[in-house]
Amino acid sequence: MKQSKQKPVSQSRHSFRVIITGFFLLILCGALILMLPVSSSSRTVTPFPDTLFTAVSATCVTGLVVQDTATHWSLFGQAVILGLIQIGGMGVITIGLALARLSGRKIGLWQRSIMQDSISAPQVGGILHLTKFILRTSAVIELTGAALLSPVFCRDFGFFKGLWYSLFHSVSAFCNAGFDLMGVREKFSSLTSYGTHPYVNTVIMLLIITGGIGFLTWDDIAEHKHHLKKYRLQSKLVLTATAFLIFIPAIFFFFSEYSGEPLTERILHSMFQSVTARTAGFNSADLSQMHESGQAVMTVLMLIGGCSGSTAGGMKTSTVAVLLLAAFSVFRRKNDVQCFRRRIPEEAVRSSGAILFMYAVLFLSTGIAISIIESLPLVTCLFETGSALGTAGLTLGITTGLSLPSHIILMCLMFAGRVGGLTLIYAAVASGNTPSKLPLEKVTVG
Repeated sequence: MKQSKQKPVSQSRHSFRVIITGFFLLILCGALILMLPVSSSSRTVTPFPDTLFTAVSATCVTGLVVQDTATHWSLFGQAVILGLIQIGGMGVITIGLALARLSGRKIGLWQRSIMQDSISAPQVGGILHLTKFILRTSAVIELTGAALLSPVFCRDFGFFKGLWYSLFHSVSAFCNAGFDLMGVREKFSSLTSYGTHPYVNTVIMLLIITGGIGFLTWDDIAEHKHHLKKYRLQSKLVLTATAFLIFIPAIFFFFSEYSGEPLTERILHSMFQSVTARTAGFNSADLSQMHESGQAVMTVLMLIGGCSGSTAGGMKTSTVAVLLLAAFSVFRRKNDVQCFRRRIPEEAVRSSGAILFMYAVLFLSTGIAISIIESLPLVTCLFETGSALGTAGLTLGITTGLSLPSHIILMCLMFAGRVGGLTLIYAAVASGNTPSKLPLEKVTVG
């Protein structure tokens, strides 16, 4: 297989800065628009800290909110939030390139390089084709999801309102955002009113999964269909890890939670919590009623997140898969990390280790900080920081009651979780590569 030429460090660094700047400007514009009286249902100005938190959460497709989306925001405000979700989920650079193409502007190598870094594409070649595929696939899946949800929501909320609810929840689910409009029944209730509705739960879960496995994987599926051997190693890892992370936690939840419920509802709740925990942000049951063991498993799932090049956040499934494979290679005393009869580059193993370390430090340090600031139990605060950092949007009910310093911490975590910790570091720190290697000396570990 022909190897793509590696980009210069300065070029990659500039690409990462453009990506970060794009997200920052989108958040700022969204926050200012949400401050307008027309954005709120009461036609009053919403305080900037609240609009900023909402804009960060929507752009970073998280789902944590300080104002109930259905009751506080007007139709215009909800449309702004949905726009932020759509752009944030698909990527600021993806939307920017699409608009540039529609305006007839020529896309140069520099723009293609930024797009490559934005969606974690393996090479610059074919990036415009991939951009078209992303836009087309997203539109088809979201409209299909809205059509599937419309019979239920039109029945429950009326025709026009039902269509809007169907579109909103379809986009929110596919983008793994977790924003909902069910506050009309009970504020901050998410999908608990449909917790025992198999049809709605199934459609939402399918939307979450399709958005979370990544556009590169969907490109493989579209090109090679059922010929799994022709898939990229990335796609094979993604599909295997996704299946494992759906069914194993679901089995755990089935035996540890919801023991007093009928069998069908127990299976439904177990599957839904397993799927939604990995950055989707919807909940069909009261999470505060779960055992601490169940909350701990959900926190781990939130930190793992979805897949690279997808609408989801978190460390990514491929990161965890590479780390597990690296551990197995050490246990088996093998020099290379192998999977599906392929070797995984050492750079990927090092990057995975760095990502895990960064997420662990951010997760623990900010959880401890919020616990001290708010005088709340550490486990509850860690659930909140894990949700923000993994851009999951699930909460045990403390988000609205937190002070401004804690909200600032959560906003920083959501931003870092969406753009990626390594992206932030690469954008800020110059490369330390040296032309020569230093002397080697062994260090005992373990």
